[in-house]
Amino acid sequence: MAIDASILVLNGPNLNMLGVREPQIYGSMTLDDLEASCHERADQLGLTVDFRQSNHEGELVSWIQQARTENDGIVINAGAYTHTSVAIMDSLILSELPVIEVHLSNIFKREPVRHHSYISPVARGMICGFGPHGYLLALDAIANIIDRD
Repeated sequence: MAIDASILVLNGPNLNMLGVREPQIYGSMTLDDLEASCHERADQLGLTVDFRQSNHEGELVSWIQQARTENDGIVINAGAYTHTSVAIMDSLILSELPVIEVHLSNIFKREPVRHHSYISPVARGMICGFGPHGYLLALDAIANIIDRD
């Protein structure tokens, strides 16, 4: 598969602390390592990746709104905002882009507060529990969706 598409990969709060934060849950890979892996997979798929992280909900919302005209799809790990942000959900709907939700850990094996996602109802699919490899699976999935549509 070789397509020409631009994917926004968004990371929410505390993901800038990968490699430091609870390595028994999130692993030892840093966000920079994860970004490098995403760029490598994107190159293989013919995708361009715009990889971003913010601890601020409004900034994530603004980037999603911007993606509506600048990108072909969104891969998002909204971190804790997954479970709280109607604003992010609304902006994903507004984007009218295919969305893949990704989480490093299996959110359903964690605290009950993490079992609900505001993103899942508006995403084409969710990948969780595969650590950093989940991002690569998400890129594969979004490439397949864009190639089919």
